[in-house]
Amino acid sequence: MLKHLLNGRRKLITAGLALTTSVVPFSMASAEEVLKAVLSARLGVLDPIATTSYATRTFAYMVYDTLISMDADGNFHPQMAEGWTVSDDGLTYDFTLRDGLKFSDGADVTAEDVVASIKRWGERDSFGKRMMAKTKDVSVTGEKSFRIALSEPFGHVIEALGKPSSNVPVIMPARIASVTPAKEAVTEIIGSGPFVFVSEDWSPGDIAVFEKSPTYVPRDEPTNGLSGGKVVNFDRVEFLTIPDAATQIAALQAGEIDYIQSTAHDFVPILEADPNVNVLHFGGIDQTLLSVVVNHLTPPFDNKKIRQALQALAMTEQYMAGLGLGEAQWTKDCFSFFMCDTTYGNDAGVADLPKRGIESAKKLLTEAGYNGELVRILLASSVNDINQAGQVLEGLMKQAGFNVEVQAADWPTVAKARWSKEPVENGGWSLMPVTWSGYDMVSPFTNYRIANNCTDGYAGWACVDKITDLIAAFEAESDVAKRQEIMKQIQALAHDNVQFLVLGQYSRSESSRKEITGWPKTGLPIFWGAKRTGG
Repeated sequence: MLKHLLNGRRKLITAGLALTTSVVPFSMASAEEVLKAVLSARLGVLDPIATTSYATRTFAYMVYDTLISMDADGNFHPQMAEGWTVSDDGLTYDFTLRDGLKFSDGADVTAEDVVASIKRWGERDSFGKRMMAKTKDVSVTGEKSFRIALSEPFGHVIEALGKPSSNVPVIMPARIASVTPAKEAVTEIIGSGPFVFVSEDWSPGDIAVFEKSPTYVPRDEPTNGLSGGKVVNFDRVEFLTIPDAATQIAALQAGEIDYIQSTAHDFVPILEADPNVNVLHFGGIDQTLLSVVVNHLTPPFDNKKIRQALQALAMTEQYMAGLGLGEAQWTKDCFSFFMCDTTYGNDAGVADLPKRGIESAKKLLTEAGYNGELVRILLASSVNDINQAGQVLEGLMKQAGFNVEVQAADWPTVAKARWSKEPVENGGWSLMPVTWSGYDMVSPFTNYRIANNCTDGYAGWACVDKITDLIAAFEAESDVAKRQEIMKQIQALAHDNVQFLVLGQYSRSESSRKEITGWPKTGLPIFWGAKRTGG
């Protein structure tokens, strides 16, 4: 029966593939030299400092490198750095770069490049801003050495420079970093990472091409998570845009692509039954948080009571079913802002959340005095999980009595539109479903809607002054148990203010051809280490 189902499904989706391959530019290069991947979102902006887009984060790990990197257990190690020393008073960090570092244009990486890159990142990233606020100077002390001199103790310098997710503190040439404002994307892509971006082959919306860097020298140590030796075994990697999930699956089964970052969940059982495909699921920090960014600035969600009515629609089972997830793929009764099953995951504030359900939402809307004001949902319809969750959200909101309109577009368009502070009647927005990597959400320094509390650092503009004070207390505290208590206080306040809407924590399903082995142990899409070992 299953074999019959698979054969029938293959015929169906292969027919779809035949209709679409004319617009999918598959490479004619040797299969032994090329790895073809489909990411969960289309690559738009190419500068990981100018945007927090995860597709851009993946791009960054291809072409750039970092001073410090995190291993699979969450520990930090030198990457471009050879090492560092810290003064007894904790105010001076001296770094040395390792030998053999070159940019893709052949120029040596110098301390001047590193200093310029850190300063630019520190203007944009929430964690970087926090570090730079305690920094007196970042200066060159030699061709391969530099110093971070703090004005007051900040015990998170290494954690900041090694942060694994957006905005990743990558290193680029000083001639580019020093003249490009942090909010503007660089126009020249020169990195010192394991791959080189082939700009002339880039067709936005279709294909992005990378070639093995001839100038990159990996560290002489095993790969461990994002750290260690970044050994490249493919001459060429292609990121292909294939919007239709069925077509992705057919291409993977046929061996026409090698990797899908986020497999449409209703196809997972089919791929798990395919002897030529591996499907990976993730837990803890490697999971994804499904949530909704709430615009606190404009009506109707400038009204806290209406935001709380929205909380009643955080019916996790509905959203997980909408994604097509099996019970083993999502974490039950998890409403932590900081990811369940991690150091700072907790259930503070959960007991005080409104009763979930349509009738509860209706009652709260009536009590809040909602008068049918238009709610506009910004929906990244090109991202499968976001699109599915947005449709569930729309349906539940309409049942509860909200006047809802969906503005659907691809992710780069949504990412730009989210910065509008205009009211809905003037083209603004109300809600934006998103998926966030657990790597970003586990710390108050990197959790987008906590770290950017009371700032313009991330769209939504939520503000609770006490949260800002508690983040400062977390920063000053070194005891993990006391930090955990602080995080509980932050979460209770965040739930009370509906800082953002937590819909559930789940595992995306990463799938690849079985002959591709050596993937680094990390929930991020990383392409060094991978190699083709045979059919």
